[in-house]
Amino acid sequence: MKAGTAFLLTLLLGSDAHAANLTVFAAASLTDAFTELGKAFDARTGNKTTFQFAGSQALRTQIENGAKADVYASANNAQFDPLVKSGMIASGQPFVTNKLALIAPKSSAKVTTLNDLVKPGLKIVMADKTVPVGDYTRRMLTAIDRFGSYGRDFSARFLKNVVSEEPNVRQVALKVQLGEADAAVVYQTDVTPTLKPLVRMIALPTRFNQKASYPIGTLRASSNSEAAYAFVQYVLSNDGQKILRKWSFGKPQ
Repeated sequence: MKAGTAFLLTLLLGSDAHAANLTVFAAASLTDAFTELGKAFDARTGNKTTFQFAGSQALRTQIENGAKADVYASANNAQFDPLVKSGMIASGQPFVTNKLALIAPKSSAKVTTLNDLVKPGLKIVMADKTVPVGDYTRRMLTAIDRFGSYGRDFSARFLKNVVSEEPNVRQVALKVQLGEADAAVVYQTDVTPTLKPLVRMIALPTRFNQKASYPIGTLRASSNSEAAYAFVQYVLSNDGQKILRKWSFGKPQ
């Protein structure tokens, strides 16, 4: 962080004079990390930060339809850039990365390898194609098809086993937690301390995985622009990044 930015952040975080009611729209996969980060931010600033967590595509639509938000954090650029181009967001910058994870219920032995995902009759849950993780999942399947060792029709057989396409990644993870799916594709950050004891991680070779880059920015229509800027700077600060690392997010690229 540049010295000037660090100095400004110190001023913004060090005074209750800038206290505000802040609304942050954030991708569902950020739920745990941003909830903790928000509490730390509010404790330092005196602000009251409220979060709206959902699929990035749903949040984008809400913003375009006039929903009041001060900050938007998306799980991909595809749902973020149109808001920048339309002038609704001043600008954005990446603040974390993420990767995909294949999970299955620990109580079941139906899925232990990548090949098991295309067995007939398996129940797979994934996100809808408009959801960032759903798009990344389809990119993963394309990469597997191109590699060829798992059969060029791997994606077709995989998709044939999909029984549900969810509106956000946390709904996907919940289906596995409730025993309603034999396998699912989520982010590595969705394997939270609560979920981890209940699922088995299926190895996904690096050449097939997809790196998700998350952008964040402030809304031009924000009535709390100074506090919104301070929140973004806190996310990018060492303290904010430390919390994000704790929840398994990677460094921004």
